Amino acid sequence: MKGSFKARDLAYIGLGAALLAVCAWVSIPLPPPLAPFTLQTFAVCLVCAAYGWRLGLWTVAVYILLGAAGVPVFSGFRGGVGILLGTTGGYIVGFLFTALIVGLAADWFGRSVPVMLASMALGILVCYAFGTAWFVIVYTRNTGAIGVLTALSWCVFPYLLPDALKILAASALARRVHSLAGKAEAA
Repeated sequence: MKGSFKARDLAYIGLGAALLAVCAWVSIPLPPPLAPFTLQTFAVCLVCAAYGWRLGLWTVAVYILLGAAGVPVFSGFRGGVGILLGTTGGYIVGFLFTALIVGLAADWFGRSVPVMLASMALGILVCYAFGTAWFVIVYTRNTGAIGVLTALSWCVFPYLLPDALKILAASALARRVHSLAGKAEAA
């Protein structure tokens, strides 16, 4: 049946969500107000490039829903709706946009390194934009007005280089993971 999930698809979604959780737990703490460095963006980019838009988007959605339900899948082994509604929750929700952009690019334009680099960079930039807007709104509501430049200096600028390195690694691995998934399907 077209549009339905096979058992293999559900297994891939589960494995991808587990990878996202593990990559969220791998973190380097930073002094407040900065959020820790994690490998979440690496996992989102890798999974969505390897899986394509449909399974990639579902993987990220399942990860977010698990976290919203209280399963400690977010950084710092945290979970709950409060994390999503907090100042940095917009970046987690923004992973859906990254998933869609990277997955659609992989499906439509292939998995060449230039396509992966461009789509992952665009996906993360869209995530930054959504997450920063969310941060400004929630921070202003809870603490007081904050300028966009201050929000960017706390939430984006420190992460540009690490995210660029994660994009390089994810784009290098995406074709291999996709190829391995294809071999598993053929077996």
